[in-house]
Amino acid sequence: MGIYTVSQLNEYIRQVLTQDPQLGQLWVRGEISNLTKHSSGHYYFTLKDKGAQISCVSFRMTNRTLKFEPESSMKVLVFGTVDVYTVRGQYQLRVLDMRPDGIGELYKAYEQLRNRLQEEGLFDVSHKKKIPRFPGRVGVVTSPTGAAIHDILHVLKRRFPVDVLLSPAIVQGDNSAQSVVRSIEYLNRAGVDVIIVGRGGGSLEDLWSFNEETVARAIFDSGVPIISAVGHETDYTIADFVADVRAPTPSAAAEMAVPERSELKKHVLSLSSRMEQAAIHFISEKYHHLDYLYSRIEPERFAEILRRDMQRVDELSSRMEFGLRKIIESKAASLSGLAGRLNAISPLNTLERGYSIALRSRDNSIVGRIGDVSPDEYLDVRVIDGTVECKVTGVKPENRNIGEKRC
Repeated sequence: MGIYTVSQLNEYIRQVLTQDPQLGQLWVRGEISNLTKHSSGHYYFTLKDKGAQISCVSFRMTNRTLKFEPESSMKVLVFGTVDVYTVRGQYQLRVLDMRPDGIGELYKAYEQLRNRLQEEGLFDVSHKKKIPRFPGRVGVVTSPTGAAIHDILHVLKRRFPVDVLLSPAIVQGDNSAQSVVRSIEYLNRAGVDVIIVGRGGGSLEDLWSFNEETVARAIFDSGVPIISAVGHETDYTIADFVADVRAPTPSAAAEMAVPERSELKKHVLSLSSRMEQAAIHFISEKYHHLDYLYSRIEPERFAEILRRDMQRVDELSSRMEFGLRKIIESKAASLSGLAGRLNAISPLNTLERGYSIALRSRDNSIVGRIGDVSPDEYLDVRVIDGTVECKVTGVKPENRNIGEKRC
């Protein structure tokens, strides 16, 4: 027999415990006490019953997958493996999974999830999608062997025959939540117009799949409107709160999904009758209006109105012609007066009276005074019948200060 250090002894005990197949993985029932939720995300607590207790540790990776929030005094089923914390020489249960134990604990977990999802807004009416009035294809998520599918098919056939696509799902027990999620996702890709998700009645444990967070989020994320039909009329699940419409039973869900054929037929006949009556009334009104117009404008009366209007056109035409002529005469007289005034000041009239006009040859400007010219400058003297070309040899002023030119 050798001598062990404390660490060696604890390690040996750990190996013995962890290698025992009966202690490898097991379920343990008990009540949570001394619960500590560390900032690291790990949970440390004691699991006890009336006669004993055991230390437990649940690491962060495990806690992320839990479907409820553990609380002190909560009765739970813990799945894990026996381990030894060698630093203290303390054996403990390392938690791999944990579930509420009993109806009371299940209801606590239900309330926790419902309150959290409600705070996130998953139940808000603003997110609810409208169920189409005349769906062409109805998708169903339920067990293929349960009573729910038979009830749904029977109601749909009676009310409004429509294409039905069943996506079979496990609706109770292990892996049921994942099965329901996969079916919802498949029907979203399958081109259905509305989805019925549900199953028949059962206990809280039986319906628990529809209280899982993964199912709730799959319903919320669905692009297709979903009718939840889980259990009986008094059963409420998280799926009911998230769905776009909650039906008390699968049969009621089928009634909500499609219209009643006989009621629809009555509605169509009623609309047809109303349209026919409206058309008859419209035509009758137009006939009365035509009769009224005919009484107001008979053929002879129409001819009289036409003759009157033709005469009126002739009268207006004559008045317009007379007015235009007066306008033209007035403008012609005005133009003649302006021409006379222009002619009176015309230089040509001056030339006709024997006068001449002297222009400087270089720039054709008028010579008005003796100061306008220089000796030896050439001038053009304009007379009535032509131009006399001259050269200035000198200038001679007169007494009236009006210069006289000599060429």
